[in-house]
Amino acid sequence: MSKKNVEDFLIAGGSNETLRMKYDAIKGMDEFVATANEDGHDFSSDELEDVLRESGDSFESFGNPSKRMIWWF
Repeated sequence: MSKKNVEDFLIAGGSNETLRMKYDAIKGMDEFVATANEDGHDFSSDELEDVLRESGDSFESFGNPSKRMIWWF
């Protein structure tokens, strides 16, 4: 597991609307990370939190349908 994997995942989400919509709909970080790992991405909640903190992003969602401002375009 690594922060690089988190970065790669956030970049993939930035270029793939279907991926963003799937993960934006997930409520909690634990479920978010578990789903990402089931889908072949390899990172922990701590690593996701570290990357988001370093980039100044927040995991919080807003709107209807839910959206997050974590994706890297």
